[in-house]
Amino acid sequence: MDARLDFMAEPSTSKALKYLMSAGKALRDTTLPITTQELVSVRVSQINGCAACLDMHTKEALAVGEDPVRLGLVAAWPEATVFTDAERAALELAEEGTRLADAAHGVSDEVWANAAKHYDQQQLAALVLLVGFMNLATRMNIITRQPGGDYQPGKWH
Repeated sequence: MDARLDFMAEPSTSKALKYLMSAGKALRDTTLPITTQELVSVRVSQINGCAACLDMHTKEALAVGEDPVRLGLVAAWPEATVFTDAERAALELAEEGTRLADAAHGVSDEVWANAAKHYDQQQLAALVLLVGFMNLATRMNIITRQPGGDYQPGKWH
């Protein structure tokens, strides 16, 4: 499959994309654990069906030492026993924050309170920004049919 659009080919979109990617880099530098960030990125990518993002974030997760078994279980995280309570709270927040159209309530108070038990204000802010950022990235990639499969770890980070 060929991409419909090359964001980097046009100077104005290339500049905008570089700003977006720098926001992603800033999130990596927060105290939200990098493995949690990658698990959340993978889950949002799975929900939205973004091959390019799944390619990127599964490889980045492996590069930072994530266990392949845990990575393979992200799609079924509610039934998997391999995630910490904090990771489960982050995945649940990502799930509800991504599936906004599926429920009238958005992110429930219970899900938010559970995440707040495990993460401080900086980490919660990073988690919310990450979920929003990943939803933006997946949508851009899906609209333009960006293919997955040839991402090299570190290319965008």
